[in-house]
Order: sequence, then structure tokens, then C-alpha cells
Amino acid sequence: MKILKYTLGLCMLLLSIAADANSYNVLDYGAQADGSTIDTKAVQAAIDACTANGGGQIIIPGGKTVVIGTIYLKDNVTLHIENGAVLLGSPNIKDYSLDTHKNMYKNEPHMDRCLIFARGAKSFTIEGYGTIDGNGYFRNFTQDTGRPMLMRFIECEDIHMNDVTIINPAAWVSAWLYCNEIAVDGIRIHSRVNNNGDGLDFDGCTNVRVSNSSFDTSDDSICLQASRQDKPCKDVVISNCIFESKWAGMRIGLLSRGDFESVAVTNCTFKNIQDSGLKIQMNEGGEMKNMVFSNLVMKNVPRPIFMTFAQQKACVDAPEEMYPMKAMHHFIFQNIIADNSELDKNSAFFITGMPDHYISDIILKDIQFVVSGGGTKEDANKTEVKEYTLDVMEGWWPEFYRVGTLPASGFYLRHIDGLYMDNVHLKHVQTDQRPPIILDDVKHWSVEKVFVDKQIIVTQELVVK
Repeated sequence: MKILKYTLGLCMLLLSIAADANSYNVLDYGAQADGSTIDTKAVQAAIDACTANGGGQIIIPGGKTVVIGTIYLKDNVTLHIENGAVLLGSPNIKDYSLDTHKNMYKNEPHMDRCLIFARGAKSFTIEGYGTIDGNGYFRNFTQDTGRPMLMRFIECEDIHMNDVTIINPAAWVSAWLYCNEIAVDGIRIHSRVNNNGDGLDFDGCTNVRVSNSSFDTSDDSICLQASRQDKPCKDVVISNCIFESKWAGMRIGLLSRGDFESVAVTNCTFKNIQDSGLKIQMNEGGEMKNMVFSNLVMKNVPRPIFMTFAQQKACVDAPEEMYPMKAMHHFIFQNIIADNSELDKNSAFFITGMPDHYISDIILKDIQFVVSGGGTKEDANKTEVKEYTLDVMEGWWPEFYRVGTLPASGFYLRHIDGLYMDNVHLKHVQTDQRPPIILDDVKHWSVEKVFVDKQIIVTQELVVK
């Protein structure tokens, strides 16, 4: 028995030594971790040693605050932020490097720098129950000084992000450009201290999984983008997430030079969102297809679905000539509850293509939608609902405010080829003079089992233009 205990003890000791050999505590590389000293060099030295020795964990120790400027993640490195630890961005823009690529949106070079960067790295992880704090307050960063993103990864592969809390970026939380095999699980993002603080932006990425995470952002919580024609955004699954945002819960498109394909969003809640729950916009020449959105609950989300097919140039690398319009097709929206009883009359499912450029093959099924009502006869008689043409957009994005109050109280669907609606329930809190559903230039459609204030409506009662 004594020999067995000795052997087990020796094995545990050897395992502990082996584990320590693969751990790189930033304190051992000179980090002061006092919340004020800039420890960038120490953290980078730990990363460099880790990747040089084949990989392991960089330890940001619990109870410590480590302040850094730009650091570079590399192959086989796990950045482990222990419970109670804070990795804090420097408040000085000079501590952020200039060689971290660029923001892909036009007119926004003030967001080119970032705190955590990786280019061409493979198999790295950011994990732990600690916090990454961008320290991005207005007192530290403005558009004039520069507003660094928290993270930017370009052409990387096999990336994991687990459990961390991410707060206070000066700009977006993250930009993932042309990466493959991404898994995000159990993270929390709070981005409210500076302007347009997106959460997770996946640009031209493939094989993306985001799950069990919560978002509270000052701009779009999750974005899917495609800024390069040769880099599609495809095979994306988002599940079991909670979205709260000043702008959109999810935006798909806008940066859309490349294609989008095979996206599934399920089992998510959206609340207190200023603009739209699902904002799907194709406008830079790519093709968008094959997407399913199911089992979604929304509260105080004025446009549960806002979908546009238009022409606009958003990318910083946009050519001088305008993009052609290709296609948007095959979308399913099913099992959705949206409660906007506390909002104003500008609450609707709004889907619009352009004349001769239709969004095609849309299914809206099993939807409960509660609106406040209050639309007037004047609203109902509105004959001009602006198109998202270049002259209307005036060089900017296709936003809802450019159209204004819609002449429908629940669903305004325009320039669509192939529409199927089934088991849709619309309830008004107060009387609304507008028709509940308007089909404007919709071809090949079927509307079945639509209930308005618990009364079924028949096809003859629909407003079809």
C-alpha cells in the first residue's frame, strides 16, 4: 500500500511538473500586474516563449490587473485569464501598434488599431473566467485620437474563445477576417462606453459556431460580413444566445462583396433593441442564400426582421464603379414570438427588394407578433414608401429611418418572388387604421392561416399592390 501511495504521489508530481512546463505566468516574465504599469513586453515575451516551445498556457493570474498595449497571439497559444484577473487595455493610443491591418468599412480609419492581434496563426485560444477590459471610455479614446478595437484576427485557423467576460472596447469588440474553424462558447460581452461597439464581426469566415453567450452592445451584437469577393461567409451556426443592443441583434451583410451561404440561428432571445433583431442586407454584389432562423423570442425589438436588397458601397476597398446586383434567396423564419406592445407604431416585419431585383423564396411560419398599434388613416393612405435606391441612400446605409412610418401595421413585404406565410398571429394593443399586411410587388405567393386580433383573415382581405 505504501508503495502504491508513493507511486501515485510521484505520478501526480510529474504531472504537475509537466503542466507547469507548459504554463507561462506573465509574472515570471516581468509583468508588474499592478493595474498601472504597461506590461505589454512581459506578456508578449510569455507568448513568444510559449509558441517557441510548442504551445501551452499564458497565465494572467487571478486577483491581478495586467495593463497592455497591442499584443500578438501566435500558434498553439492559450491565453488563460484566471477568475478574478483583468487584462486591461492601456488608455494611451500610443501603446497600440500600427501594423494590425485595418477596419474594412469605408471612412473609419480611426478603428484600424487593436489590442489583441493575430495574423495567420493556428490553434489559439482565449479562455478563463476573468475579464478583458478595453478601457475604451471617451476620456481615453475619441475619433480624433483613434479608437482601437479590442481584437482583430486575420487569416487564422482553429480559434477558440471560452467563458471570458469582455467589456468596454473603444470600438468593436472583435473583427475576424477570413478565418476558418471558430468556436465561441459561454462568453459575455458588454460594449457600451464608446460609439458603434459591435460584438463579434465575422468577415469572410467559414465554419463558425457561437453558443451560450450574452451580448449587450452599443451597435450590432453579431455581424456576418464578406469584404472580399474570394472569401465567402458560410457555414455559420449561432445558438442559445441572448442579445441586447442599441442597434441590431444580428446584422448579416452590408459589407457584402463576397457570398453568404448556409447560416442557422436558433434558440435565441432578443430584447431592448433600438433598430432590428435580424438585419439582413445585401448590397455589394455578392449572393446570399440558404438561411434558417428559428425558435426566437423578441421583446421591444421594433423590427424583428428588416431585410433589404439594394446597391451601396460600404467596403474601404470598394472600386469606383457600382456593384451589380446578384441574388438573395431561400430564407426560413419560423417559431418566432415578438412582443412590441410597449413600443410605438413603427413596429413591423419589413422585407424589401428593389424593382426588378427581387428577394426570392421566403417562408414566414408560426409567428406571434404583438404591436402597440395606433396607426392613423393618414398612415394607411401613404402611397410612397421610399425605395433603397442610390439617390435615397445618399451614399449611406439602407436604414429604416429613410423610409419612415409604413402603411402596414404588421408586415410590409415588397419586391419578393416566392413568399409563403402560414400560421401567423398579429395582435394590436390599440386600434390601428392600417391594413395588417401589405404585399407590394410580390409574385408567386401563398398566405394561409393568418389571424389578426384572433380573427382569421382570408386572402381577399389582404392588400396586394
